[in-house]
Amino acid sequence: MNGHPAGVGAPAPGFELRDQHGTPVRLTQFRGRKVVLVFYPLAFSGVCHRELSELRDFSAGDAQILTVSVDSMFTHRAWADQEGYIFPLLSDFWPHGQVARAYGVFDETKGVARRGSFVIDGEGVIRWSVVNPAGEARDVADYAKALADIS
Repeated sequence: MNGHPAGVGAPAPGFELRDQHGTPVRLTQFRGRKVVLVFYPLAFSGVCHRELSELRDFSAGDAQILTVSVDSMFTHRAWADQEGYIFPLLSDFWPHGQVARAYGVFDETKGVARRGSFVIDGEGVIRWSVVNPAGEARDVADYAKALADIS
């Protein structure tokens, strides 16, 4: 990986990516709301499946969950339909990993995003982040705590 994860207290890098339905999604469209931004390596893989299934069942309150991987929109659509994921699964397919790079979580050796998570406040500022090793799932309870800590 080149660079360091985007830092707490810094403005969240803006982006526009397509979701599993081909709809463009911009980070700025969620101003005024908290965002849980979750990068994951690949759809249909074991740890990623467990994490996104936990997110599917997680109540984020008024926060918007956005997930990002380098998979194509078509892969995301098949996975979302199969698993009942209704939050946006965003494709960082091309330019390959551009948004993951902006957040400092792109693994240049493997060509995928690392397990980076960011909680962004309504003003677009990163308020919490964590990056886990490839085989280590994140704990959904950490998102709940981070969201609760933002007034």
